[in-house]
Amino acid sequence: MDIVPLLDRIGEAPTAALFGLITGVVFGVAAQRSRFCLRAAVVEFARGGLGDKVAVWLLTFSTALVWVQGARLLGLFEVGDARMLAVPGSWSGAVIGGLLFGAGMVLARGCSGRLLVLAATGNLRSVVSGLIFAVVAQMALTGWLAPLRDRLAALWITPGGRNLDLLPALHLPDGAGLVLGLATALLALVLSRRNRIGARRLVFASGVGFAVALGWYLTYALSLSAFEPVAVESLTFTGPSANTLMFFLDRHAALEFDIGLVPGVVLGSFLSALLAGELRFQGFEGPTPMRNAMIGAALMGFGGMLAGGCAIGNGVTGASVFAGTAWVALCAMWAGGIVTDMALRGRGQVATA
Repeated sequence: MDIVPLLDRIGEAPTAALFGLITGVVFGVAAQRSRFCLRAAVVEFARGGLGDKVAVWLLTFSTALVWVQGARLLGLFEVGDARMLAVPGSWSGAVIGGLLFGAGMVLARGCSGRLLVLAATGNLRSVVSGLIFAVVAQMALTGWLAPLRDRLAALWITPGGRNLDLLPALHLPDGAGLVLGLATALLALVLSRRNRIGARRLVFASGVGFAVALGWYLTYALSLSAFEPVAVESLTFTGPSANTLMFFLDRHAALEFDIGLVPGVVLGSFLSALLAGELRFQGFEGPTPMRNAMIGAALMGFGGMLAGGCAIGNGVTGASVFAGTAWVALCAMWAGGIVTDMALRGRGQVATA
């Protein structure tokens, strides 16, 4: 893709923000229509089910694997240039942060990406939780919580100055990632048929995974054409939420992919809900759900920053390039979410899956 004319016309930073906006809009529309959410899938699984929510998550996950690994095999995307692989990863951060994030998303009744989508449709619970999430993430990035995050992350770092690329580390053939994606997609389709999920919802669930691949491809293309170094990245919401918050608080903040991503998700989700007639205000049902949501949002903000990404940033985006810490964080998020849901049910606090 020749983006030089676009760079000449609007510049590198606005182009990066535009690519983030495009990626965000695609994700926002697809996530709103498919009701994609890791928290919902975890809770459904924890309660002994393999229903529509697990099927949607698996289809999103597999679609991202197929698109990204397919692009890699075709030479359209160089996985090694991805920022998540090009910098050291933290095993301790992935485990501890993943557990905290998993617990937080169950308490808050939605992962960070889902909260952003719901906030755009009028869910005031998600607005409050999303703001707390962004503030705590910023505190963990550069504020009072940053020293604690640094100490925990430094407990166990990947060797060699880079994250671990699982495919070569496990001595797997080049096509192993694509094969895994196709096998997971087949499982997702079997579950979808069993749960009678309509074709439209399946298409939108696949669209979430496609948005991940789109972000990788656009930032990679920009990195090849831009004069200044450009981070090759894709969908994640911990860092971008914090960066977007600071962009509106600091008039000296620069445009980048992250700054376009979050508004793009809001715009896409809002337009999708508007066209579907699903815009409606919703609030907290009582003090306990409000308390849980606020605590959960804070846990997600710190845990996501410690783990190097959220449920989407690690669980789909990072996993699609087979970053070692992303897969560990994803497993920890599932574990943290399952244990937290069991604990809530034990106390009689049962939320909808």
